[in-house]
Order: sequence, then C-alpha cells, then structure tokens
Amino acid sequence: MPDIIDPEELEQKKIFLILASPKTIRQRNIDIIKEISTLGYHTVVITTNFPYSVLTKMYTLGEVPSDCVSFIDAVTRNSIGSVENIPGVVRYINNPANLTDMGIAVTEVLKDHSGKKVCIMYDSVSTMLIYLSSANISKFIHFVTNKLRLMDISGVFLAVEKGLDPMLMTQLTTFVDTVIDTG
Repeated sequence: MPDIIDPEELEQKKIFLILASPKTIRQRNIDIIKEISTLGYHTVVITTNFPYSVLTKMYTLGEVPSDCVSFIDAVTRNSIGSVENIPGVVRYINNPANLTDMGIAVTEVLKDHSGKKVCIMYDSVSTMLIYLSSANISKFIHFVTNKLRLMDISGVFLAVEKGLDPMLMTQLTTFVDTVIDTG
C-alpha cells in the first residue's frame, strides 16, 4: 500500500482526517503509526476504540517500534475499573465521554513531549458517537485542532467512512487540512 500521509504535509504540521472502511480501520491505524514513526515522529494515540493493551499487541504484530508511541486510553478504566498510569507510556482517563479529562490529558502529554517531533492520532471519531452527541464531538475536535495548531503539532483523526453523520463530517472537514479516504 502506498503512503497514506504525505511526509511534506506532516512536516508542515497539517491535520488529517483519514477515513477507512470498517474492515480496514485496524490496519489503517497500524499503517499510519508505521509511516509516522519512520519519519522520526513520536505518536500520541488517543484511543476510544481499543484498549492500550490491545493496541500494543496489534502494533507489535505490525512491527511498530514501541518507543515511538504513547497512549491516552479512554477505554480500559471504563471497562475494568482502576488501573495505574505508566509514565511516558500510557495515561488512562475514566471514559470516552469525559472530554474534560481527555483535553487535560492531551495538554499534559504534549507538554511531556515538547521539543520533539510529535503527532497526535485520535482513534476513532466514529467510536465517540457511542458516547457523545455529534455536537459535543465536533466541539471537542475543534478544541483539539486549535490546540494542535497553536502548539504547531500534526494531528490525525481516524474515522470509519460513512460512519459519521453529514453535519459532523462537514464540520470535521472544515477543521482539518486534508481528508484522505483510504477505502
């Protein structure tokens, strides 16, 4: 598969919305992380789709270097309860609907990586629809994209194609620089 993200656009701190089919979204997640890491970036994955422990197994099988990725996990505590953060590796928040904690976690993790080439990857916008209204998701993505722009950091939002309502899709398209439909 050819590169999904243009390295020049990533270097220009662009923000991407990447659409994938339900069948390929897991592989796209791995492909994107591999691409970004080969370009020397550390990726902070905000996951509302898979727990940290599942993603690390997927990344290991996909030959993604573990030192190139850290996580903000919004799934695990919601599923199993108390679990301790692992500094520099994973920060857990209580549930995907807690946008305040998610926003704080993003800010703190980005501070931890200041001075490095960092990219945020949000997996997945589609899953957020289980927990939140389209309006709240749109507000949060607007907040995150503005924070990324102000901090001069690249970002990737992963979503299932045709999994977003038309109004949310329109809004997201205006917040990002590039929409890539990987099919």
